[in-house]
Amino acid sequence: MSAHDHDREEGLAFQPKFDASGLVTCVATDVANGDVLMVAHMNDEALRKTIETGDAWYFSRSRNALWRKGESSGQTQRVIEMRMDCDQDAIWIRVEQTGAACHTGRRSCFYRAVTHGNGDTGLSFVDADRLFDPEKVYRK
Repeated sequence: MSAHDHDREEGLAFQPKFDASGLVTCVATDVANGDVLMVAHMNDEALRKTIETGDAWYFSRSRNALWRKGESSGQTQRVIEMRMDCDQDAIWIRVEQTGAACHTGRRSCFYRAVTHGNGDTGLSFVDADRLFDPEKVYRK
């Protein structure tokens, strides 16, 4: 392990390691119960804005744009705690979620369980009730 890697893994300096696209992965969990709400990405600007404002900011790869969680839906995330993983290439935020985290209107993006039986693998809905209608919230 190089001195730089040792410092990044054992030291207290904030040294995010962005991937080739300039992103780090971010996992958001519910501070109240620990449920995983969503996984998204942050670029340097999103990470800085999240730290400065206390609101979750992300970078959308599909839209190639910075966005504040809830800016169009009202389903906001207030960051209570932010943690960095061992090699500083992934972030975990514990949030107070207002409403639904998922753009489908569900509380969490993880609303389907993987099932396997009779040689088939599929999905089944779990905790899949919608908290809002995305057709009404995300009008173009």
